[in-house]
Amino acid sequence: MNTRFLDTIAGKPVDATPVWLMRQAGRYLPEYRATRAKAGSFMGLATNPELACEVTLQPLERYDLDAAILFSDILTVPDAMGLGLSFAEGEGPRFARPVRTAADIAKLAVPDIGTELRYVTDAVSLIRRELHGRVPLIGFSGSPWTLACYMVEGGGSDNFARIKSLALNEPKLMHRLLEVVTDSVIAYLHAQYQAGAQALMVFDTWGGVLPPHVYREFSLRYLTRIAQALPRGEGEERCPLILFGKGNAPYLEELAASGAEGVGVDWLVSLEEARRRTGGKVALQGNLDPVTLYAEPDTIRAEVARTLASYGHGSGHVFNLGHGMSPDMNPDHVKVLVDAVHELSRPYHA
Repeated sequence: MNTRFLDTIAGKPVDATPVWLMRQAGRYLPEYRATRAKAGSFMGLATNPELACEVTLQPLERYDLDAAILFSDILTVPDAMGLGLSFAEGEGPRFARPVRTAADIAKLAVPDIGTELRYVTDAVSLIRRELHGRVPLIGFSGSPWTLACYMVEGGGSDNFARIKSLALNEPKLMHRLLEVVTDSVIAYLHAQYQAGAQALMVFDTWGGVLPPHVYREFSLRYLTRIAQALPRGEGEERCPLILFGKGNAPYLEELAASGAEGVGVDWLVSLEEARRRTGGKVALQGNLDPVTLYAEPDTIRAEVARTLASYGHGSGHVFNLGHGMSPDMNPDHVKVLVDAVHELSRPYHA
């Protein structure tokens, strides 16, 4: 197996910097669009283990990537809690039954992962089998705060007024919601680990919308609980956990002390600074601005070189974007990026 990704997170020497990309299986690929059309809808694709496996593997046929990531969605957990998830064409996700009151929160319970989310664990097992050891498989979940944002707002939001008001006006109720979501995330990630995921990620997409004292109380606290409570093996067999958040630069020291093995960073902090501030406690993942993929190939190579130089020599860096790819990106530009990472990073590992 290509172990660059797992070796890097473990701090072991590697021959080149590993690279994978958030949303590497997605709408920018024509083969993905064809499979989604066959599925009939996004949820039809995400809930079909065979088709989810197919699209997970598609980017690995095109690019020399160092990891595969499960094709799914972060909102599978609240959907399994009975909130009624749907995706309208051209719009974001929507919940038919958002969580707005104490009575709504009291009804919530940790879903039966083996029943309600079996399509996810079946997909993990199938993908792991079909990879035949080529590269490691990453499983994932949304963070408790980010999932709660969608659950309370009922979908996306410009200002997150409903959930911020809940946190400020009724903090005990907000914690009750986050506790049941956190228990669900831990059960969900553990089930993915048991099904064959070799690394796990938590996406805290909306943690960065919070003031620091609110972030620490309602997001960081629960990320830390996941990192410390999630059963994922011990020693050499331990399944690493990476915590990623947009806008998480102010909290790098605290995230590095959480118990996670890796921290993903966006493009608003340099890897040089992130490495200095985390002091080798965790591997770092990131952090090229995704918009770079719209640039010309020579510019992409130059930005890859700049990102690698920012981290510097030695292991401990997984190359990635600072957030996910967009549907209108050029697949040929992705190849330029992936190949450049492997070629240009070798001197840093000599």
